[in-house]
Amino acid sequence: MSVIIVGAGLGGLCLAQGLRQAGIPCRVYERDPAPEFRKQGYRLHIDGAGDTALREVLRPELHELFRATAGRALPHTNVYDERLRLLTRLEDEGTHLNINRFTLRQILLYGQEVRYGKRFTHHETDDDGVTAHFADGTSARGSLLVGADGVNSPVRRQYLPHAEVVDAGLVHLYGRIPLTPDTRRLFDPEMFAIFSMAVSPERTMAGFAPVDYPEPVASAVARLVPGIELRDHDPYMTCAVGARREVLGRTDDELAALSPGDLQKLALGLVDGWHPRVRAFVEHWDVAATFPQPIRTSLPIAPWEPSRVTLVGDAIHAMSPAGGAGANTALRDGAALASALAGAPLLEAVAAYESAMVEYGFAAVRESAENGRRYLGQNPLTAGA
Repeated sequence: MSVIIVGAGLGGLCLAQGLRQAGIPCRVYERDPAPEFRKQGYRLHIDGAGDTALREVLRPELHELFRATAGRALPHTNVYDERLRLLTRLEDEGTHLNINRFTLRQILLYGQEVRYGKRFTHHETDDDGVTAHFADGTSARGSLLVGADGVNSPVRRQYLPHAEVVDAGLVHLYGRIPLTPDTRRLFDPEMFAIFSMAVSPERTMAGFAPVDYPEPVASAVARLVPGIELRDHDPYMTCAVGARREVLGRTDDELAALSPGDLQKLALGLVDGWHPRVRAFVEHWDVAATFPQPIRTSLPIAPWEPSRVTLVGDAIHAMSPAGGAGANTALRDGAALASALAGAPLLEAVAAYESAMVEYGFAAVRESAENGRRYLGQNPLTAGA
């Protein structure tokens, strides 16, 4: 057995780590020219399911490094109004680790050989295997093709053309606040939690969450995995301002054309008249790190016949960030598929994986969509979804 993985995001890299642990050959192909090429967000919340998946696929010292570079968030989510009056506090005593997305990706990349600059175009299957074709004219042959290529997945478009991804009606402007002695004072102690958000009656939102390293990153690396290089080491508060599309009044192309400074001004306009501290959050953004992110979601579909092609992560169950489940579900996919392939013939393994994934993956899509509808004004999923 050999596995072709298209996409070097969290789900694809988690799968690759698990396959290598199981002694199953795999190759990872990524369309971006380098791992840091694209901005995809900052802080990730890793829950018990995500931590378990990482423990299953990573060598013990790599998993320990992940935990050593992940902050322990207070076990609650705060919901405030636009004047920072606490409306509700949602308690959750489970595992809550806040980590820099790129730090986790660097850990998952360790020991992996990723072929960058490989844009997937199409695949061909036959009784003996599957061939993936790339825009540079090259191809790769394997027993199984896994689309881990995100919300715009070309693998999904060919394999499951009826699996739709739709606009959720929301746009988030992502920023990052370096945590210094001065900026820490902007936040109450209870705000160093899983997540906090201030929401206006119109469902405009300012959300924030910390990445606070429990020990210096260089010390953790030297102690656990001296051969790895982790680029990020400064604590910060991720901060996103989001609203309905019609409130922003800009198309995706128009937002993409704005400079980071103009995006910050747009965010400041959205929180005009809010509590002065909320405005101060946005004023303290690291402006160069600001970018827009339209929010989209998959529409759940019925199970399909298993084959030599399958999907993980956002390629099959993209979801609103309102549930905090996207990264955890992608990691769960990678670990589950690696485990299945290590324990059964290929098609049986794919069938077992997809049967479970369709259930828990689309359950997370529905829960995230409902949270987004309730708090942020997200479009409801269409009937039957």
